[in-house]
Amino acid sequence: MTCSSIHVNRRTLLKKNPKQYTIMGRARTFKHIFSIFSALLSSSVPATKAEDAIEYWTDYAIYPQRCVNYNGNDQIMYSMFEQSSNHCVDTPIGTYIASVPAFVDAYLEQAADNAADAGQDDYAYPAMADYLECTATQINGVDYYLQLGCNDDDTSLLAVNIYSDADCTEHSVVDGYDDTSMEVGFKLSFGKCTPCVIWMDKNDDEIDDQYYVNKQTNAPLCSAMWMYKEECDGKCQLTGKASTDTDGWNKADKVLLSILSLFGFGMLLAIIKKRQKMSNKDALLEQAAISAAGLQQSHILGIFALLILVITMFALLKLKKITWALLLILNIFLFSYLMKLTVDGSVKETVIGPDGKIVEKEDSDDEDDDDDEDPTTPANALNAAGNYENPELPQVL
Repeated sequence: MTCSSIHVNRRTLLKKNPKQYTIMGRARTFKHIFSIFSALLSSSVPATKAEDAIEYWTDYAIYPQRCVNYNGNDQIMYSMFEQSSNHCVDTPIGTYIASVPAFVDAYLEQAADNAADAGQDDYAYPAMADYLECTATQINGVDYYLQLGCNDDDTSLLAVNIYSDADCTEHSVVDGYDDTSMEVGFKLSFGKCTPCVIWMDKNDDEIDDQYYVNKQTNAPLCSAMWMYKEECDGKCQLTGKASTDTDGWNKADKVLLSILSLFGFGMLLAIIKKRQKMSNKDALLEQAAISAAGLQQSHILGIFALLILVITMFALLKLKKITWALLLILNIFLFSYLMKLTVDGSVKETVIGPDGKIVEKEDSDDEDDDDDEDPTTPANALNAAGNYENPELPQVL
């Protein structure tokens, strides 16, 4: 078909049905605009990934946590940190998971790179590297498949798992175990902060100008784990967590919990003892303050008992943070009230006389001294009688 025939057909269509041709033209226009928009959107995706990419790994660190089975797959859980100088104790960039074969492959490549950089020419990959892929084998004359995965008993160890399918997705059991007895031959550095770039001592004659650039930009483990990372949310991070971290109070927690409980109980006994010695005036003033707040003494005792019950329940449920908070609040309240009773009991009671002056209450010691005086003495007898006699004068001769 020639160009002229195309123009003729277009003109013919326009003469026969101009409205239909207008609609078709608009449809082509919208389709063209949509295609341009899609192209722009697709071109922006690589740009986003490029922004997420890390070029220099000098300051970064990786922290492998444990090997877990998440969503039916054996995964390595790890965190990435932006400052390796902080030894992975600050807030991580994120916590991620990656398949065991992908992580181990990058880990061994990093080990080989470090060995080559250190001048070790005899480095050899462990035999278990053959099981990074799903490998067929026969056990007792039956076809099975083997692949490196997590150990069932320890989240810090790896094991060669047994599968029944060629994709290594369905676990199989041989003699009651789904792991083989093969020695892995190496151990991942779980629980250890590992810098992405490990520098070796080298002389200037041994390196060229591109050595430092290549070292900073080529980090096999970190770059691979950044590329293959999958977000690990809160539920994921609880997978395989040690029971000592999730299930209860450790020894130090129990000791501190016992100390705070005994301290609070001791203050409660001291408060009861001081309230028994409280004067009637102080008791009435305290009762008036409680009544002014719209409460009764029974309400205070009920709230106190309820708070102890709540703290006990939270402690049994192993909710550490809220248990610590409530127990500290209770101890602070008991200590404050005990100090109030102590200060009020140490204030000397005074009496205001009819003339408006403060009359100090006589000490019991003075009263005892007065009582100890002998009423049979002449002076006391004279005062007791109330009579006065003139003394006898000597006669002058």
